[in-house]
Amino acid sequence: MGRASDGRLIVDFYAQSLGLPLLPPSLPKENTGQFPYGANFALYGATALNPNFFKRYNFGVPFTWSLDDQLDTFKKVLARIAPGDAATKSLLSESLIVFGEIGGNDYNFWFFAGHGGDTHTPEQYMPDVIARIGDGVQEVINLGAKTVLVPGNFPIGCVPAYLSGNKSNKSADYDQYHCLKRFNNFSQMHNQLLKQEVSKLKSLNADVKIIYADYYGAFMEFVKNPSRYGIDDPLVACCGGNGPYGTGHTCNQTAKLCPDPSRFASWDQVHMTEKAYSVIANGVLNGPYADTPLLALHVC
Repeated sequence: MGRASDGRLIVDFYAQSLGLPLLPPSLPKENTGQFPYGANFALYGATALNPNFFKRYNFGVPFTWSLDDQLDTFKKVLARIAPGDAATKSLLSESLIVFGEIGGNDYNFWFFAGHGGDTHTPEQYMPDVIARIGDGVQEVINLGAKTVLVPGNFPIGCVPAYLSGNKSNKSADYDQYHCLKRFNNFSQMHNQLLKQEVSKLKSLNADVKIIYADYYGAFMEFVKNPSRYGIDDPLVACCGGNGPYGTGHTCNQTAKLCPDPSRFASWDQVHMTEKAYSVIANGVLNGPYADTPLLALHVC
């Protein structure tokens, strides 16, 4: 459902590096498209957990779709373009499944609702997020997938929307790169649990190549060394308002827009620019931010 950026996304760079065209979104041609080179099944704002899950914590998410819906669409398309168990397994055995990044919205919606001071609650449901991601990966493996990339979450403490919404007067709340420590610690906790889940999946599926992609580490490349990538300030958004992080307004037709997005890492205060996505993708394609670099694989 669209690209929340000024250009290509991480998955687009993967496709191009593997000699494929840019992936079309699945929904517009869900019932008719043949998707000979694959499709992007992402849904804007989707959570890992079903939206009904969050009622137990007395808050709601703004969208009604989740990983359940993404997998349902995936299976629906598969059943149409590769009908029958044998055909499905054959198609998936020669495909690369990029499973995420998933889970970020489960936390974003909590923190953006004004609960920035409470990391305890999302820590409580973090194991459920991880379990749902693991179950989803196992679902596609059961369908026949033999190569699955599972990315971790980004360092949200370096994201303009978080920095703007959780400003602190205490220098100890920030790291040496001016990112918020507690939110980055939160992201690292998610990633540590996810790596454990990936290890478990590997032990259960010895004949499947399951790759963990360190999106956190790849993101920090341009936070630590912005000038190396031609980025002026990695913590300021290109599209938004006049706040200290380029924040203050929604990124829409009336928003303030930077003259050159290629010199920015953040596009709309939450999502990244094509430049930032290219840095992250390169770290996964060529290493060192994947336990097996994608270009070292023989898939597609």
